[in-house]
Amino acid sequence: MTQIAFIGGGNMATSIIGGLIREDAVNPDLIHVSDPGEVQRQRLEADFKVHTHAENLDAIANATVVILAVKPQMMKEVLAPLAATLTARQPLLISVAAGISLPTLQAWSGCKAVVRAMPNTPALTGTGATGLFASDEVSLDQRNLADTLIGATGIAVWVKTEAEIDAVTALSGSGPAYYFLMMESMIAAGIKLGLSEDTARRLTLQTALGAGKMASASEVAPDELRRRVTSPGGTTEQAIATFEGAHLRDIVQAAMDAAARRAAELSDELGN
Repeated sequence: MTQIAFIGGGNMATSIIGGLIREDAVNPDLIHVSDPGEVQRQRLEADFKVHTHAENLDAIANATVVILAVKPQMMKEVLAPLAATLTARQPLLISVAAGISLPTLQAWSGCKAVVRAMPNTPALTGTGATGLFASDEVSLDQRNLADTLIGATGIAVWVKTEAEIDAVTALSGSGPAYYFLMMESMIAAGIKLGLSEDTARRLTLQTALGAGKMASASEVAPDELRRRVTSPGGTTEQAIATFEGAHLRDIVQAAMDAAARRAAELSDELGN
């Protein structure tokens, strides 16, 4: 049986664990989580009936999959005392930390089969979008296992090169914040147009939810969906013309270019 160890029991680990149990993908008895916080360990035990540990070595003792859910800046320090055990056991290693390359993860951990995963915060609600890239040593069965584990939080998409992980970071990793900024701006604009804050907020959030669901469910591309709700001479056309006049597309491209550059810079700063 596949025993799964999580190093770090924070939001991302919680979202994956919650998804796995919600989907009945893994027996909670096969999940071990290490976290330095006693309160967090107690919460995980109460919510999910998983095993928790104060020490990382205890969590990985019999693991066939180890999911690294710690901050990038802590990764080297966390892996150093685990390297001997990981080298001997050779579990599938999955990292959800940004900016740490496969070769670096392999060197720090001693593991050969390593998967980099770039999730986003909607994983907490089961609507996440995660990009995945695997080292050559990852077998087909291990890729399928990674699909199952990460897919429990939403969708999981494999990319062809590790460099594409930076693009995933810029698109879906940072993407929720782009939409939150748009929502924030629409709420503020609605208030200026005379709506109450509560009304502007509720209508904005429901509109965002509806547009996302409509686009996801439709076989029609977003550009065509936009055209279908943009009547000639109508209100939407005026709004879209204002966005286009402000070069919204160029702004989005520049923002994502900046995010991708920063992802690459983080990789260098973290010692890759």
